[in-house]
Amino acid sequence: MARSLNEWLWQHEFWLPPGITWEDMQESEDIHYPQPRDLLLSIPFALILVVIRCAFERAIALPLSSKLGVRDKQRPKAQPNPVLETFYSTCCKNPEEGELISLAKQCDLPVRKVERWFRCRRNTDRPSLSKKFCEACWRFAFYFISFFTGLAVLYDKPWLWDHRECWTGYPQQPLQPSLFWYYLLELSFYWSLVFTLPFDVKRKDFKEQIVHHAATIFLISFSYCANYIRIGTLVMIIHDASDCFLEPTKIFNYMKWKKTCDSLFMIFSAVFLISRLVIFPYTVLYNTYYYSMEIFQPFFGYYFMNALLIILQLLHVFWSCLIIHMVYKFILQGTMEKDMRSDTEESDKDEEREKIWEKEKNGITYFSNVTSNSYIQRNGSEPLNNRTRLTNGHVKDR
Repeated sequence: MARSLNEWLWQHEFWLPPGITWEDMQESEDIHYPQPRDLLLSIPFALILVVIRCAFERAIALPLSSKLGVRDKQRPKAQPNPVLETFYSTCCKNPEEGELISLAKQCDLPVRKVERWFRCRRNTDRPSLSKKFCEACWRFAFYFISFFTGLAVLYDKPWLWDHRECWTGYPQQPLQPSLFWYYLLELSFYWSLVFTLPFDVKRKDFKEQIVHHAATIFLISFSYCANYIRIGTLVMIIHDASDCFLEPTKIFNYMKWKKTCDSLFMIFSAVFLISRLVIFPYTVLYNTYYYSMEIFQPFFGYYFMNALLIILQLLHVFWSCLIIHMVYKFILQGTMEKDMRSDTEESDKDEEREKIWEKEKNGITYFSNVTSNSYIQRNGSEPLNNRTRLTNGHVKDR
């Protein structure tokens, strides 16, 4: 059965244009074509990248975060409570009001205290600032190396400048060693992202990330097997161009260098929108959809390849909408808004408002969070800290 499935999967009608068979793709001493078995090398290479990443984050990124002033916020830990912990682990991390009341009765605690416990517990699970910094440093290092590796490999290739050259002689286009290693590097990296996905910083677009990684791995793998190497290299270098600016933007944001972060964010936005919404559709989508028809008639590989590219383009549109919204906020407010993909930490503002309300109800006006010795009343009177308070809430001068 396995043999029958293998023969069915590798029918030349699926992978090659009409009139071309696998016999036409036979290798010789001087000519080598992509072989599907080569892709198996990406798995051990991905594991090697995971090990390199762990060493990089511990030996370089983490000490660098301390030297650059990246400090983790001190978070109060939730008090041990077996009932609440069981509910948090097995049922829900953000219970509804009815569930909070039921849990409060089981634990014999006020509802507000149960709500505060879940808030602290959720904050404890959120990634620290240093973890985000280390992850951004690793991705920046890889994207920087990958982008300039792509430029070094492709700068003298004719299809980088004339996109019709992607189809000259297709599919009998020999595989050059530099292109093979460039492909292996990119595919191994995306496999490593899949392996570390459960441990990486989880963002709001987590599901979109999974779709993106899956589509990218399928796209790279299929383009290699079907010898769409030239199109594949264009896709990879276009993606790496904007990612080189995204990760340092995050790094400077974690360092609180707002002006540098804002400048890089605007550069990243321009590069992303131009590369993903202009260059990618023209250089890749139009190329695979129209230019390829000058060489061969449509076949299964043609439709499958374009389907994967369209999925990537839809994701480009999704992220472009987020970026445009952030740019709009930047223009209105003059500073970059937080990363809309990040899961923000919850505060105890509700708890603070509750305490204020209780003190005001007892006749004590709460000034400690509003005034200081440096503030002067608009009417020219002394600071409130130099005035005495009566038990009925009135104030008189000393």
